[in-house]
Amino acid sequence: MSEPTDPRELRRRVLDWYDEHARDLPWRTPSASPWAVLVSEVMLQQTPVARVLPVYEQWLRTWPTPAALAAEPTGAAVRAWGRLGYPRRALRLHAAAVAIVARHDGRVPDTYDELLRLPGVGDYTAAAVASFAFRRRHVVLDTNVRRVLARVLAGVQHPARSVTRTERELAAGLLPEDGPTAAAWAVGTMELGAVVCVAAAPRCTECPVAALCAWRAAGYPAYDGPARRGQTYDGTDRQCRGRLLAVLRDSAGPVHRTSLDAAWPAAAQRQRCLDSLVEDGLVARASEETYALP
Repeated sequence: MSEPTDPRELRRRVLDWYDEHARDLPWRTPSASPWAVLVSEVMLQQTPVARVLPVYEQWLRTWPTPAALAAEPTGAAVRAWGRLGYPRRALRLHAAAVAIVARHDGRVPDTYDELLRLPGVGDYTAAAVASFAFRRRHVVLDTNVRRVLARVLAGVQHPARSVTRTERELAAGLLPEDGPTAAAWAVGTMELGAVVCVAAAPRCTECPVAALCAWRAAGYPAYDGPARRGQTYDGTDRQCRGRLLAVLRDSAGPVHRTSLDAAWPAAAQRQRCLDSLVEDGLVARASEETYALP
């Protein structure tokens, strides 16, 4: 990537656009607690906003604080996760809640380094929570932000598979100096990538930075990097695990193996997935022939 000709103009356009077009989402309101922001960030990983909203709202009604969740068994978090997918995130949120209570008196820590030490919290989540909940100045690089910067600054359709040092340094150089404005820039670029500069069919006529976009100026060259793997679901272990978990979530108590057998016809795959769910801590063996949420 190369330095834009006028980074101040780029920032101004994104910030002005966000002020006018930001979606009204509960984790963005001034009343949203740092815990609410952390919950939203974990839920939104690889999951669309529309699917997250009802689960997020019910989750916070049930567990409005880390202490409330930490007092519950892990199985309660897995059950409440519903069909959001990637249910290990529920375990991570529960483990983070326990650590917040044990290490921080029940308050979500306000620094990147302390957030990063919470179970299941990586670089992106720590930076996002520090930025959005506490208005700290951090580089926040999710898939949407990276796509916007790759197109506008580097003139390529998609960013590299993983964040590069050059990409991070350039993103850091674009950050406004004060924390609140940096937080607004982070969420603004994220929003732009989520609703306008989308992966498959970008809405360039609606883009506030179209005139500054290197990819557009180059004639929208097609991606020529390593093959991008498409996401498949039907018949996968992920689908099988989801079916098995759904049976357990819908039951008030332990489930006999025969009920799980009916949920997925391929015996070898079913057993492999059931074993992996037990190993991951998402399912507990209640007896020799029954299983339950932990």
